[in-house]
Amino acid sequence: MKVSEILTAEDKEIVTIGDDHSITEVAGVMADHGLGAVVVTGEGGKLAGIISERDIVRALNRHGAATNDMRVAELMTSSLITCEPENSVEDVMKLMTEHGIRHLPVLQDGALVGVVGILSVVRARLGEVETDYGTLREFMATRIE
Repeated sequence: MKVSEILTAEDKEIVTIGDDHSITEVAGVMADHGLGAVVVTGEGGKLAGIISERDIVRALNRHGAATNDMRVAELMTSSLITCEPENSVEDVMKLMTEHGIRHLPVLQDGALVGVVGILSVVRARLGEVETDYGTLREFMATRIE
């Protein structure tokens, strides 16, 4: 299975936020859309980074209530790890595991076309394994008869 199939199956709105917004604002966007991370855009709508629940929790631990007034640009991860729609689920799982990340922006020709989360990737991989298992069972059943 490819990342493009996950994006098609989910058909989720791509949610972004500007790097000049406050952490309170990004937390509201995450809550409103049920997201664990939001892609961040900078000047001219260019891809600037990603901010996750983890980033916010770590900042709260370090800065306390002052975190609420901080700007997204101060906390976001700017060195983005990304994937493409043609990447396989296995490749994406490996990438997420190697880098300890749960969300990957999906770029096609440099443009953001979606975001895949670890839960969606694991669900897709489980579906593949279940299909393979069923195929093997059918094969074995025809050989034993």
